[in-house]
Amino acid sequence: MSTPPPDSHESAHPDHTASEIREILRRVRKIELRTRGLVRESFGGEYHSCFKGEGIDFEDFREYQPGDEVRSIDWNVTARMGHPFVKKFTEEREMTVFVCVDISASGNYGSHGPSKRELMAEVAALLTFSALQNKDKVGLILFTDGVELYLPPKKGTAHALRIIREILLFEPTGHKTALGDTIHLLKNAVRKRSLVFLLSDFLFEEDLATDLRIVSQKHDVVSIQVSDPAELELPAAGSVRLEDPETGAQVEINTSSPRVRQAYAAEAARWQEEIDQQFKRLSIDKISLRTDEEYLPALHAFFKKRERTEIA
Repeated sequence: MSTPPPDSHESAHPDHTASEIREILRRVRKIELRTRGLVRESFGGEYHSCFKGEGIDFEDFREYQPGDEVRSIDWNVTARMGHPFVKKFTEEREMTVFVCVDISASGNYGSHGPSKRELMAEVAALLTFSALQNKDKVGLILFTDGVELYLPPKKGTAHALRIIREILLFEPTGHKTALGDTIHLLKNAVRKRSLVFLLSDFLFEEDLATDLRIVSQKHDVVSIQVSDPAELELPAAGSVRLEDPETGAQVEINTSSPRVRQAYAAEAARWQEEIDQQFKRLSIDKISLRTDEEYLPALHAFFKKRERTEIA
């Protein structure tokens, strides 16, 4: 796969009517106000504590003071000045963050309130504004079974608002989900080690392990799984026709049957356990969110756990 040219899509969605544009701006503004408030209240501080830049940068020289380590003395400057000088360093805090969002057809589903894609957009906005407050640059990758949109890392509110808009409104050419092209992009085009948030329902047909192992060896990967309760447990709604949004395959089942519902729940639980185990084996942090639940408790719990790990 060739690397997408920077900002190759200036307008990622088709023309809209004036009323549609107003509704788009209202949705984006609503997400911006909510997530900015959360960042100011607590979330930005949690992000700052958990994700730190790597390494230190040389800043300047200063005169030696009692208590300074002898190994920090710069002997060349000391010889020129006639008395001891030490090097002064500052922590390199700036990171590059990538928000990678699955916009395949299954993301449009939502049986309770927001769709999975809408929830991913809000969580991505929260992470983006937290990163920007931390003076990090944020890039966006939208993917299906290929990379649909690539926005290079930047700073600024305008860039953050575009990220929200694209996640909500970009119309992909693909419907299925595969990580191959996204992993290729992160591995070969993103040179510097970055923090990668991978948001998806992980309804993939292929084994995730190989692709995820490749990218986790180069970048710090945090996976965020967004699911809908109806995907995990069928409601008793009589005879219904279920359709796979990514393949179009249909099947008719009787959801009034306890045996059918139990079999469905058991298979969903087996699949979920398999996904969880894959992430565990790869030592990749995973956050589980649902469209029928408030997402903040799960994010707070993850950040507290991550902070304890960093301290340890």
